[in-house]
Amino acid sequence: MTVAEYNKSVDDHSDGIYRFILKNLRNPDKAKDIVQDTYEKLWLKIDDVSAGKVKSYLFTAAYHTMIDMIRKESRSLAFEPEKHDLRAPEQGNPGLAELLEKAVSMLPEDQRSVIMLRDYEGYSYDEIARITGLTESQVKVYIFRGRMYLKNYIGRIESVI
Repeated sequence: MTVAEYNKSVDDHSDGIYRFILKNLRNPDKAKDIVQDTYEKLWLKIDDVSAGKVKSYLFTAAYHTMIDMIRKESRSLAFEPEKHDLRAPEQGNPGLAELLEKAVSMLPEDQRSVIMLRDYEGYSYDEIARITGLTESQVKVYIFRGRMYLKNYIGRIESVI
């Protein structure tokens, strides 16, 4: 991969990686850090990654960096005091987008990641399997279970609208 191809990959894929990580973490600063770390990893392997495989490499590296960050934080959260939200609950019905976002955030990490890659980013089952390190069968099962949870959580669309 040349420097020009590297720069093109930044222009072409950085927004998609950022959106994917942001949807999972819900923290813009951490999402930016992961995107930066991902491109640093690509730079270090610039001679090993071809321009045709760069998108897959970037999403795989970003996914694994995100998982590492989540694991690291989960170990450190055991020592932090619990925080309570003392604000009054919001009144009124949330919109469909907010309801779906809340439902997706409640999914287990594996299910949320594969659903984001499939439904938001448009990856195939095979590509998702390569990115996450799961088998294609596991990807299909996680997507099915996640979608069933979302369907049950949201209920009938007529009751939401």
